[in-house]
Amino acid sequence: MATTAKIAKDEKKPKFAARHRNRCRLCGRPRGYLRKFQMCRLCFRSLALRGEIPGVAKSSW
Repeated sequence: MATTAKIAKDEKKPKFAARHRNRCRLCGRPRGYLRKFQMCRLCFRSLALRGEIPGVAKSSW
């Protein structure tokens, strides 16, 4: 989980636009970010398996 300092630092506007880092809204994780859902892959998977994200179902074939 990201530290509070890192999350607070990313909330401020960066000096250059390229320095912006997308972070998960739930846990603050910067990697494995899914733009469409605005969360990391780990939070997405846990919410999807619980059925809390509408329109998302576990695929199997």
